Amino acid sequence: MYSEAKTPEDYLEGIADKQKDAVVKLRDIVLENLPAGFEEKMSYGMIGYVVPKSIYPEGYKANPNEPLPFAAIAAQKNHIALYHMGVYMFPEVLEWFESEYDKNVKTKLDMGKSCIRFKNPKTIPYDLIGKLFKKITAEQYIDEYKRSIDK
Repeated sequence: MYSEAKTPEDYLEGIADKQKDAVVKLRDIVLENLPAGFEEKMSYGMIGYVVPKSIYPEGYKANPNEPLPFAAIAAQKNHIALYHMGVYMFPEVLEWFESEYDKNVKTKLDMGKSCIRFKNPKTIPYDLIGKLFKKITAEQYIDEYKRSIDK
């Protein structure tokens, strides 16, 4: 759900109790594993992870005033969502993630193009999410992003 929160901490304050612990833990895992060159900020009403304009001044093509989005965490009405552009832009990362998820998690993967949905907070594979965030550096992401918009 879209939030008017100005900071990630404010966002967390507004989350329903049934999701709060899981979102806090998910955020902690992301922050522990987020490669250099990305930073956390509120983005599109969610806790976002972006390439700041100090590193990639061109910003996001759809809105050049905004930094380049990479990932986000959102507490939705019926699930917790992790949006990760790396699984969308890097087929080998998607393949790795799907394979590791199947090996390590008993529930079926619920996923869109870049959205991973967790309906039961108890089934979030935090260690796997940490490994996912370590897979792509900011430099790799910027390079792939540039290639994708030049097509």
